[in-house]
Amino acid sequence: MRNRVASVCAFLAFSCAHAQDATYTVRLMTLETSMQAARAALESCRKSGYQVAVAVVDRSGVTQVVLRDRYAGPHTPDMAVDKAWTAVSFRTNTSALAEATAAGTPMSGMRARPRVAAVGGGIVIEGAGALLGAIGVSGAPGGDRDDACARAGIAAIQQNLDF
Repeated sequence: MRNRVASVCAFLAFSCAHAQDATYTVRLMTLETSMQAARAALESCRKSGYQVAVAVVDRSGVTQVVLRDRYAGPHTPDMAVDKAWTAVSFRTNTSALAEATAAGTPMSGMRARPRVAAVGGGIVIEGAGALLGAIGVSGAPGGDRDDACARAGIAAIQQNLDF
């Protein structure tokens, strides 16, 4: 009987010690923060003369905001969402993913997955060491220019995210 009680006590002590591991806390961007990033990215592209779509997804890849400028192509909203989704899903910027999955590389098959957009324009959003989401831009002439607009969107909110 004593061994049984000792076993139950040991189990309860183990369970209590690990009870905190049963849940975790995450930081999420507010809708207002996501909108601010999207607007700043759109404005950055406009200043450069580009008509684009911008999307912001949360850390789970769920779309929070999509903005499409008046003359942006009809494909750009979906592409912006997929770029942001890809960045947050793989936890890497899509320009880096494009290099890592180039034809002939061991990871090239990843490009065949639905929604994977291994082209520039998707940038992860991090703050205070946590992944918060990603922003995707589509419609500028080249992924490097999409990247620049996305980075301008993140720059507009970065100070608020690091606290």
